[in-house]
Amino acid sequence: MSAAATNGSRPADVLIIGAGPSGLIAADALSEQGLTVHLIERMPSPARKLLMAGRGGLNLTHSEAAEAFLARYREAAPVLRTAIEAFSPGDLRAWCEGLGISTFTGSSGRVFPTAMKASPLLRALLARLTARGVSLTTRWSWRGFDEDGALRFDTPDGPQTLPRPRAVLLALGGASWPRLGSDGGWTGEIDRLGIARRAFMPANGGFTVNWSETFAARHAGTPLKRVALTAGEHQVRGEAMITASGIEGGAVYALSAEIRAELQRSGQAVLTVDLRPDLELAALTSRISAPRGKRSLSTHLRKTAGLPPVAIALLSEAGPRPATPEELAARIKALPLTLTGSFGLERAISSAGGIAWEELDADFMLKRLPGVFVAGEMIDWEAPTGGYLLQACFATGRTAAAGITKRLAIAPEETR
Repeated sequence: MSAAATNGSRPADVLIIGAGPSGLIAADALSEQGLTVHLIERMPSPARKLLMAGRGGLNLTHSEAAEAFLARYREAAPVLRTAIEAFSPGDLRAWCEGLGISTFTGSSGRVFPTAMKASPLLRALLARLTARGVSLTTRWSWRGFDEDGALRFDTPDGPQTLPRPRAVLLALGGASWPRLGSDGGWTGEIDRLGIARRAFMPANGGFTVNWSETFAARHAGTPLKRVALTAGEHQVRGEAMITASGIEGGAVYALSAEIRAELQRSGQAVLTVDLRPDLELAALTSRISAPRGKRSLSTHLRKTAGLPPVAIALLSEAGPRPATPEELAARIKALPLTLTGSFGLERAISSAGGIAWEELDADFMLKRLPGVFVAGEMIDWEAPTGGYLLQACFATGRTAAAGITKRLAIAPEETR
C-alpha cells in the first residue's frame, strides 16, 4: 500500500489514525462506499497486536446467544449493544468469508479462522484495501490538532502537518501491550481538549500473590486445570497459571473486573479456588476420610482426591493444613488466595478505561469535535477473552464508519 495522503489528484475524504482491527475494518467499509481513505500507523507495519493474538489461534468472536454475549461487556453492554447488533458475530464471520477466510466454532463456542492464524486474514484485507486505493503511511505518530484543526504528527523526517480532511477516525487503541503500538500516548491531547476519560487500568491480566519462595521456585509456570474461581458473587470454571509472582490465565481474566474493583476498595482481594469443582463437599470428605495407612498426606490426596502436586502445595500456601478430613475437604473446595495487586499494563491482554461514553454521539463522533470519530479500545469498555474483545473492536469500527458515511452524505460541502 502506498504511503500517500491522496489517491491520484483527489484528497482523502477520511483520515484514519491507527491501523489495528478497528481502523482497518473502518477503512474497508468506507472504501467500499467509494470514499478515499488514508490510513496512518505509528508502528512500522499495521495490526501488530492482531498478529500477536493470532499466535494463540486468533479467537475472532464467540457463538453464544446474543443476550449472553452482550452481558460479557458488563456496564458497557447498553452502549455497545447497537454496534454489536449492527455487526454481529455472524456478520463478522460472513465478512471473513468474503475475504476468503473460512471460520469454525470450537468445542468451547469460540470462533477461529480455519487456518488458526491472523496473517492470512490480514493479508487478504490489506490486498482488498490496496485494490480500492486506500493509502497507508507508517511510522507516523499522531500528536494532536493545531489551532486551525490540522493534524500534527511526529515522523522519521521530523514534525509534519496534514490538513483536516472531511472526517477523521481515531483508532489508536488502549494502553496494553505498548510495545505493539497501543501505548495510550494520545491521552495528553484528549485531556488538553477537555474530553473526559477514565484512566487506563490492566484488564485480562494477572494478579500478584505473595508466594513462599519454595512454592514459587517449584510451581511457577504450572497450570491449575479444571478449577472454579470465585471473586465476589461471580464464579468461573476454567484454567489458571501459577507464575513466580502471582496467578493469571483465562479463568482469572474473566474475573479481573471484580478483582480490580476489590483491590481499589481494600488494597487486596480474595480469590477463592475450588480445586475439585466436579465433586460435592460430602463426596470429597468421604474420599479423603478413607484410611491412608503409611501413605504421606500428599500421596493420599493425590490418590483419593485426584489433586496434582501444585494443588496440594496450594493447600499449605493458604495456611496451616487443617487437622480433620472435613476441614481439609472444605479448604479444597474453597481455598482462599490473597491477591495483593495487578500485573502491569505491559503484561495485560487489554485495558479498561478510555474516552467516556458521554463524550460520544450515537455514531461514535466526539461531541466536542464534529467530524472526528473514535473506535475500538480508545473508548471506555472492557471484555473478557473469548472473542469478545475483537468483536467489539470490529463492531465499533464499523459503526464509526457508518457514522462517517452518513455525515458525509448528509452534508458533503459543510464537512469539507
